Amino acid sequence: MTFPVLVTHANGTFTASTLGTPSVSAAGATKEAAVAAVTAQLRAGAVAAEVVFVDVDAPTIGQRRYSDEEAEIMRDMCAEAYRERARQKAAEFPE
Repeated sequence: MTFPVLVTHANGTFTASTLGTPSVSAAGATKEAAVAAVTAQLRAGAVAAEVVFVDVDAPTIGQRRYSDEEAEIMRDMCAEAYRERARQKAAEFPE
């Protein structure tokens, strides 16, 4: 499984944190040390955690329910956003 990790450098310390999960972060004297610490946290969490998928009838904002057509459009938009993110990642980090 691949996780995006943001690494920042300030005041002589590197900080690595997973995007979307700010509670998984670590600091280190080097970039490698910070990334290694976050990797260890992710591995420990993967052993202790379970991913559960939940189906929702239709997306809602407040009390409004979207029609099936509107929900399908939103799903398509999200899928395209993920495809674009994957294209950008592949361009930035070729295998």
